[in-house]
Amino acid sequence: MKIYMCVVCGWIYDEAAGLPDDGIAPGTLWADVPDDWRCPECNVGKADFVLCEVRGVRCEV
Repeated sequence: MKIYMCVVCGWIYDEAAGLPDDGIAPGTLWADVPDDWRCPECNVGKADFVLCEVRGVRCEV
């Protein structure tokens, strides 16, 4: 599972956790999140997210 971070506000999307309040089940891959989904904190789109962690290896953004 991967973790993606919003480059605008720093909000995190964790594939393992999903976002049940938005109808995105735990285990939903980032590629399967609807293209019109918006960041719940700052309202930017998926294009403003970067891959931040894969298997415990963190990136520097």
